[in-house]
Amino acid sequence: MTNILDDYALVSPLRYRNNWLKLSIITFGLLMGVSSQSFILPFTVAFCMSFATVYFAKIPVGFYLKLLSAPAVFVILSVIIIAFFFGSGTELFGFDVFGYRLGVNTGGLDMALLVFSRTLSGMSCLFFLALTTPMVELFSVLKATKLPDSLIELSMMMYRYIFVFLEVAWGIKYAQTVRLGYKDWRTGLNSLAMLATTLFIRSWEQGEKIFISMSARCYDGRILFFEEKRPVRATELILTGAYFSVILALWYLTNDISIF
Repeated sequence: MTNILDDYALVSPLRYRNNWLKLSIITFGLLMGVSSQSFILPFTVAFCMSFATVYFAKIPVGFYLKLLSAPAVFVILSVIIIAFFFGSGTELFGFDVFGYRLGVNTGGLDMALLVFSRTLSGMSCLFFLALTTPMVELFSVLKATKLPDSLIELSMMMYRYIFVFLEVAWGIKYAQTVRLGYKDWRTGLNSLAMLATTLFIRSWEQGEKIFISMSARCYDGRILFFEEKRPVRATELILTGAYFSVILALWYLTNDISIF
């Protein structure tokens, strides 16, 4: 799972679409989902983004659902806490715990549903971007936004070598495991300390090698980014305009709608 998102993004048909158009769709969906006061609009955004990810980007349904389920524990826990401890109104159901009344009221349930829908819409938008646009192309987009070059280059190198060092760490841990390096708690703690020390030394050495290799290639403090020009097609503009129109209409019509 270290680079599986980029693997899907590299083979996705939407990879060859205009990156600025995809970013505008994602930004629009995030802003509309967060600003809506009704759960209907965020659920609609989540459905549209999920449909586009599965149908247009050709992402397997099972893998996409697995991605959405990854943060589900935190989301469900947050929704339960909000439903029981926030909001006001008529109590729907409740029970006593050590003389303290715990119950779910209408206001708390509305708030919990709204938070859940907003979270789902945000995750769907971000997964759409991650599964259709490789990180290398995102860095080129950031370059065009006139962000500091040092920030972009540092972020690019950090992203690249996260997976390199993860692979090294897994190799070291596997070697320790087959040698019973984690047979008990004390031995495991000692092995973990040795792993961290070795990984730090390897990281330092790799950094020195990178600097030497880049200097040998006439590195002058700037990394050039290649961005392929991809014009926006008329059909893409029509679909995007229709999507924006529907979402704006829903935002206007459903902004005050709640369950209770």
